[in-house]
Amino acid sequence: MPLYLFRCTSCGTEAEELLPLGETADRACAECGEPAKHRFARIAVKYNGWGFTSTDKLVSDTRGKDFKALRETAEKISDE
Repeated sequence: MPLYLFRCTSCGTEAEELLPLGETADRACAECGEPAKHRFARIAVKYNGWGFTSTDKLVSDTRGKDFKALRETAEKISDE
């Protein structure tokens, strides 16, 4: 779940909320109760495990593969 940033239209208070993807409807401000609107902010997503595009190309045939080396390569790619 991504962390969304909301800013109150009245008092300007900002709050972060961990919500399901796409749940960006206005929220009530915790300070004054007025509507708080979704603000666009950077989000970081880290995919763990196998089966994602950057790691799929590393394993064409799993027989006889060194999965420790593949995992290290996958982590190196994800850090770039």
